[in-house]
This record gives sequence, structure tokens and C-alpha cells, in this order.
Amino acid sequence: MRWIVRKTVFSIVTLFVAITVTFFLYRVIPGNPVDLMLNYYLSLGYSYEEALSRVLMMVPFVPTAPLHEQYIDFLRGILSGDFGYSFTLAQPITRILGYAIPWTVFSLSISLVISFMLGTVIGMYIAYKRGSLIDRIMSFYASVTTAMPQNILGFFLIWSLAIQLRLFPKELGPYGPTVDPSKFNLEFILSVLRHAALPILTYVLTTIGSWVLMMKSSTISVLGEYYVTAAEARGLKDRRIITTYVGRNAVLPLFTRFAIALGFMFGGALLIENLFLYPGIGRYLTIGIQMRDYPLVTAGFLITSVATVLGNLFAELLYSRLDPRIKFE
Repeated sequence: MRWIVRKTVFSIVTLFVAITVTFFLYRVIPGNPVDLMLNYYLSLGYSYEEALSRVLMMVPFVPTAPLHEQYIDFLRGILSGDFGYSFTLAQPITRILGYAIPWTVFSLSISLVISFMLGTVIGMYIAYKRGSLIDRIMSFYASVTTAMPQNILGFFLIWSLAIQLRLFPKELGPYGPTVDPSKFNLEFILSVLRHAALPILTYVLTTIGSWVLMMKSSTISVLGEYYVTAAEARGLKDRRIITTYVGRNAVLPLFTRFAIALGFMFGGALLIENLFLYPGIGRYLTIGIQMRDYPLVTAGFLITSVATVLGNLFAELLYSRLDPRIKFE
């Protein structure tokens, strides 16, 4: 019980520090939304006075106010559940997040689970086959795709699978242009699944390599433990040794990484969502960063921080279930 209280307090402090650093770090970057929007209206031919009046009507705060005053207003808004108003998209932040989070969770949860499961299975397999041809091929693939930007592979998949082979829709977005999203019917569901296939495939192909390499390294380490040797000496079946003795212990170090990845999932996949025009948090964060939309960016990072801390806390709480050697007091 004391451990839970101590960990909860530490998580709250971590969130407070993360929110504070994000708030001040983003605001000390040269430039502010007023200047950016002012230059935009001036480029359209408006006079300085007209452009300034339009910008001040759209921006719901004074970016030139002292930082400590902006920070206090920001904390008051969070405590009251008010994330502010996006002047770029002209909508409340809560409405934007309420629309974006389901799309991000839908696509990235499927992608992350598939990537993790395939990566752990393949990583364990090539650990047993280390030094073989399949080990060298998969290790090379994992090294290349882990370092490859996701949008590069995404471009290739669009060109090859959607344009050349026509296996997937060429239209970007979460669903087809002829589908009515207000009607939750079979046509809408099939369109969503077809349009989500390439983003999911891109994410899986570019992230599975890291799970493969980590699981391979962890499995090789576990194979050298005395309890595995003892199990083999006792004549236990290979299947039981792999699942009970090797697999269960080898996957433990990956579990924390997976829980943290679940938290980061709420930050979206910026490159993938922007490439495929997928309306997730990553796409709206990109818009906010480009336009210096302080409320939108801060709210997005706040959601990511909360989800990451909670995911890490959840993983540690389950450790005692997965590994009986770990006890919390």
C-alpha cells in the first residue's frame, strides 16, 4: 500500500514537471502565433491595421503577457477541465481531442499489438536460430527499418500497393469521400478498415524491428540462465521450456517498453498521420506546432504525458503478477 501511495505521488510530480517544461520550452521558441498569422494576412494584401485586428479577434490570449501569468492561467484551465480554444482550427481543444483520440487509438492500438506480438515471436525464434540465414536476414531488416523514417516507407506503400496494384484506396483520409460518417453502417466500417490498412501496415513494418532485436537479445540472455539448463536436464518438453521458462522471462524486460509505448500512442504517429491525412492527435499536433497554437500543442503533450505515466504505473503494478520474484511494499 505504501508503495502505491509513493508511486502515485511520484507520478503526479512527474506529470507536473513534464507539463511545466512543455509549457515554458515551447513558449521561449522565437516567434508567436500573432506574428505568424499577421504575416499570413499581410501576404494576402490586408493592411497592417486590418490584419492586426483580425488576428487579435482570433487569438484567445495575449502571447506577449508575462510567462508566469500565462502559466497561472494555464494551470487554472487544466484544474477546471478547460484546455482552451484553438485559434488555428477555431474550435475548443476538448472537441478536437474528442475527435482525434478515437482515430489515434483505433489505428495505433491495432498496430502496436500486431507489432509487439510478431516482434516477440520472431525475436524468440531467431534467438534459437542465431547465426543462421534467417537470423542474419531478420537482424538486417530490423536494423534498416528501425532507422528508416516512417513516411519514406509510407510513400512506397502508397505508390506500390495503392496506385500500382490498386489493392488499397488511393484516397487519403480515414474513410472514402462518398461515405457518410454520420451513418455507422457496414459501408462506413469497411471504408474505415480499408483506409486504415496502409497506416497500420506502415507502423507495423517500421516498428517490428525494434521488438525483434530486443526480444532476441533478451531470449539469448535467458537461455544462459541456470533454470533453463536445469529444465532441459530434467527432460521437459521443448514447448514447455520455450513458453514457461524462456518466453515468460524473456518478455518481461519488453513489458515496460510496451506499456510506455501504449502511453506514447496517445501522442499519435506524426509522420504517418500527416502522410495519410489521418485525423489523429499526431496530425493536429503538427498543425499546432507549425502555427504556434499554444493551447493545442500543450493539451496534446499533456494527454501524452498522462497516458505515458499511467502506462508505466500500470506495468509496474502488474510486474508482481508476471514475476513472483518481485514484491512491492
